[in-house]
Amino acid sequence: MKTSINPNMLTLSQCAMVLKALGDETRLHILESLLVGEKCVTDLVQELRCSQPHASHHLRILRDSGLVEGHREGKQVCYRVAPAIQRALKNRQGQALDFGCCELRFPETVLMTIDHAR
Repeated sequence: MKTSINPNMLTLSQCAMVLKALGDETRLHILESLLVGEKCVTDLVQELRCSQPHASHHLRILRDSGLVEGHREGKQVCYRVAPAIQRALKNRQGQALDFGCCELRFPETVLMTIDHAR
């Protein structure tokens, strides 16, 4: 059940889905990593030090909530932060995601990495 989200106008069910998706440490880590740049599942498996099915499970939840999107590159699937989320982050000067129902702020170390990647 993939959803397309407008971070400034979430319905109650969309808000609940986003909060559920972000309520896990592994998924937060994946989102922070993808904010720096697009990564394939194999890269995330190495970064997270977990199995491929474990990473794919968390990526599916993030994808279904509309936070990330995936695309196939040959045999690999690569993920990036959804464009609506990227725009919402830019609208907040890269400091937070405002979902309307709540705001997610990232650690300053992550934000500095994002700035260097641009």
